[in-house]
Amino acid sequence: MDYSRCWLDYQHVDTIEKEWLTYFQSCEGEIVESAISEYKLAMENMSTPTGLIFSRQNIANLPAGTDYEQATKGAYIVAGSDENPDVTLVASGSEVATLVAGTELLRKDGIKVRIVSAPSEGLFRSQPKEYQESILPSEAKIFGLTAGLPVTLQGLVGCHGKVWGLESFGFSAPYTVLDEKLGFTAENVYNQVKAML
Repeated sequence: MDYSRCWLDYQHVDTIEKEWLTYFQSCEGEIVESAISEYKLAMENMSTPTGLIFSRQNIANLPAGTDYEQATKGAYIVAGSDENPDVTLVASGSEVATLVAGTELLRKDGIKVRIVSAPSEGLFRSQPKEYQESILPSEAKIFGLTAGLPVTLQGLVGCHGKVWGLESFGFSAPYTVLDEKLGFTAENVYNQVKAML
């Protein structure tokens, strides 16, 4: 079945999270592993409401060995990431799989890549500074991909980074058509990262 992709107005969710809501936007095709961790954390969270955001589209699985328990820290390094990366790629939700596909193209050019899934910036920002720096080093070149406004990832990519996102929302079509038209492809990830290095 070909599900349509709904391009949501994620900036509202991000604004709400910073103020009073904890939310997770899961990223992998077989979301059961991370969803269990996120659901458990939601049930234990007594200080704020928690939202779990899932996709209706077909999403490729993340590389084998990804530790989904790390989702409870808000952001984590996806398995298969390179040591001493030239660039770090960050996203949440279905965009993480697009980063994985783009990484294959970048590696063909000898570029070392770290992929970070950030299902909850609010939880990530509540972690010790050492953990935050180990995932997204402040001096690193970071590329962010979001189906929301670029500003929603700006806090994670920092001053040395770049974000590809949408300045508007409400598009409706099969997700494969929208991905191609709006630049949510491995090829665009490759082109955007190459341009910033």
